[in-house]
Amino acid sequence: MKTKELASLFGLAALWGSSFLFVRLASPAIGPVLTAQGRVTIAAAALLIYIFVIGKSTQFKQYWRHYIIIGALNAAIPFTLVSFAALHLNSSMMAIINSLTPLFTALVVWGWMKEKVSIKKCAGIFIGISGVVILVGWSPLPLTVDVLAAAGFSILSTVSYGFGGVYAKLNFSQIPPQAVAFGQQMGASLLIFPFTLFTLPESTSAVTPTVAWSVVGVALLSTALGYILYYYLITNVGPTKTVSVTFLIPLFGMIWAVVFLHEQITTGMIVGLIVILSSIFLISDVQT
Repeated sequence: MKTKELASLFGLAALWGSSFLFVRLASPAIGPVLTAQGRVTIAAAALLIYIFVIGKSTQFKQYWRHYIIIGALNAAIPFTLVSFAALHLNSSMMAIINSLTPLFTALVVWGWMKEKVSIKKCAGIFIGISGVVILVGWSPLPLTVDVLAAAGFSILSTVSYGFGGVYAKLNFSQIPPQAVAFGQQMGASLLIFPFTLFTLPESTSAVTPTVAWSVVGVALLSTALGYILYYYLITNVGPTKTVSVTFLIPLFGMIWAVVFLHEQITTGMIVGLIVILSSIFLISDVQT
């Protein structure tokens, strides 16, 4: 990679890794649903402005059904699940669990597209599951029902990403990536909105400056700008090298958690992270 592309890769990892910090700050204060709503709605507005500035079309009228589906799979469902997980998990654990996305993408590809799964990938899947068991079981958090449910929500978000990735591959090859990024967030915003109306906080006192800026940050930085960098890398270095961002996101997620939330990195987190990343290496067939 050239210096600019390598900087974009690390920038993307830093932005996506920061999403868990922002969600951890916002969700317990204003609720998971409103956090997810603010994230996708503000991101959609920012991406719409960006598309108009560069003179492109959203193509929303033509592909709105696809945008609704990809919005559900790649944004509405996983963003809401992560926001619920943030009520009981720290941001470091959520960042590490999120790195399971390639594992579940491989499983979806196998089940949906009937792609053959090699022995190497089967081993990766088993190792990945073992990594989650280590991460959650060897955690300072008490293994209460709430914590286990939160871990389950976080894992389910990666399953949703897996389906979203395969659906996007099958249906969006002819649509400009900027339009897909906007359509995804717009579709998610429409889907979450009815639920948001019934889950608004009783008092506006919960919306402190820190909470408000966290929602804006996760929308503009982690989501809107993140997707712009993502599609820049897809175009310039290809999907194989871009997927290497998966190895960097947990690292940045943990760094932001330590710096801004003063979270402690435990031995269980480090071991779990190493095991999960080992599984991703086997599943993704990452090449240099």
